[in-house]
Amino acid sequence: MKRTIPSVPQLYRNVRRWTEIVSVLSKYGLADWISRFNIDFLTDLIKPSEGESQSQLTQNARIRLALTELGPTFIKFGQTLSTRPDLIGPELAEELSKLQADVPADDFDDIKAIVEQDLGCELESEFSRFDPTPIASASIGQVHLAEIKFPESWKSENDNQRPNQFPPTAEVVVKVRHAHVLKKGETDLDILRGLAQLAERLDDFKNYQPVMIIRELSRAMRREMDFNREVRNILQFESLFKSEPGILFPKPVVELCSERMIVMHRIQGTKLRELQTRESDDFEPAELARIGANLYLKMIFNHGFYHADPHPGNILITDDGRIALLDFGLVGRISEQLREDIESMLVAIVNQDVPMLTTLIKRVGSCPIDLNESALSNDVADFVGQYSTQIVSHFDMSGALNDFIGVVRSYEITLPAEASLLIKTLVTLEGTGRLLDPNFSLMEIMKPFQRMLILKRLSPVRQARKLRRFYMEVEQLVDALPQRVANILEQVQTGRFDVHLVHRRLGPTANRIVVGLMTSALFLGSSLMLSYKVPPLLFPKDGPIGIHDLSVLGLTGFLVSMLMGLRLMWAIRKSGNLDQPDR
Repeated sequence: MKRTIPSVPQLYRNVRRWTEIVSVLSKYGLADWISRFNIDFLTDLIKPSEGESQSQLTQNARIRLALTELGPTFIKFGQTLSTRPDLIGPELAEELSKLQADVPADDFDDIKAIVEQDLGCELESEFSRFDPTPIASASIGQVHLAEIKFPESWKSENDNQRPNQFPPTAEVVVKVRHAHVLKKGETDLDILRGLAQLAERLDDFKNYQPVMIIRELSRAMRREMDFNREVRNILQFESLFKSEPGILFPKPVVELCSERMIVMHRIQGTKLRELQTRESDDFEPAELARIGANLYLKMIFNHGFYHADPHPGNILITDDGRIALLDFGLVGRISEQLREDIESMLVAIVNQDVPMLTTLIKRVGSCPIDLNESALSNDVADFVGQYSTQIVSHFDMSGALNDFIGVVRSYEITLPAEASLLIKTLVTLEGTGRLLDPNFSLMEIMKPFQRMLILKRLSPVRQARKLRRFYMEVEQLVDALPQRVANILEQVQTGRFDVHLVHRRLGPTANRIVVGLMTSALFLGSSLMLSYKVPPLLFPKDGPIGIHDLSVLGLTGFLVSMLMGLRLMWAIRKSGNLDQPDR
């Protein structure tokens, strides 16, 4: 059955791009759901997928290939989805994490124009060398090697006092935003919003919350397109870890940075992927994995601010054995409340406190109205029983987090975006650690942090801070309460006090009642027309088996009422309503 929808303006803007998107989805067998809507110019584009070429691919792989073919915005969309395993499931999230945005580079003339416009001068005035061929080109921007004319006045007085930073150098990397990426991104986001509005109306996709995901993607893409934000992220990490000698960050040349361009000192080193393929006595892989994991756990649990993409391509090992992190477009932040909840979850797992863990899951996540709390508690007990008894040195953190996501997702509980990103980061971190050391255990590295978290919970300073926050909240409540009560009493006195009731899931029940009444009325009316022989009549004289003077209208109404009754009974027997399954 085709569904009618209200006017969606996005459908009729950028028709050419819509055509391309639907054609690609159709090619990979992912567009059948669009045919449920009566949108002619979209439905006509849907053709059978190429069965022979796609038959060996899983649906998750076809989704990844389709997003890759659709270009940078959709690749970024897939990468954002990969951080939400609680919405799409661990399997699809793992597949989408393979997305790589290898985008064709812009012409050097376009890049030069952007650089000169943002610098306000000729390129040669600031750079003694600027390689026209980029060393990398991703969805948002491309990277060039260059050398700057580095004035001595730019050198900070504190540079020599920071042991974790490299000395100023003229060799830099320049990351420049693609010339038309902002305009193309807005067009594709507009189309994605239209697709999300369509998908939100289907039961198959409603639980994925497509409109909310696109809203989150829009915010993430706008943040990543502002390179000033990435510069601020780097400077904040540098400030937080200035006393850590084992970690490096690519120091930006702030005087040359802008919204569309970042200039950073180049870090020389070996990527982890390359480190795997070569033997060296200079590095101890197991020790590097331990140091890197400790640094990440400090970011998460001490600072609540962390580099959220720790895959091997974003980590360098310098010749002196220090760890350098690259690409700060994606960072994670954890609020103090969420950090406390995560700490409580870890303590509950260690203590095998199932009721506490169940309560925390419900508090952190957004739960459906009809949540089966007893079943959730049983599944949480199974989860705790399975993982709380594992030996720490062999604890499978990735498996535990993915199983946790599976439990949460099976009950349609939606986690906050920051919690989902943290889980994804921990899973990626453990995978990266095991590339260096097959026996790497993130849980073993976390063991000292667990003890620290328990001690922090008992800290008098923390208790005093919570008490102060509680006092401030109570003070605000006491200040606001009299006025709020007075407003309510005034509304009651003047007759302006309204109570708004929201009826949930009554639509299918109302449908059954209406169809039942219509069927009954039609049946009774048709019976009366048959009894009173309302013309036109069939068989005015003797007919088959003694039938005569049979009202055509009565017979038609009788048959239609019988069909409606059968349809109603079948729908009730099948799903409990007429149009959609009850939940």
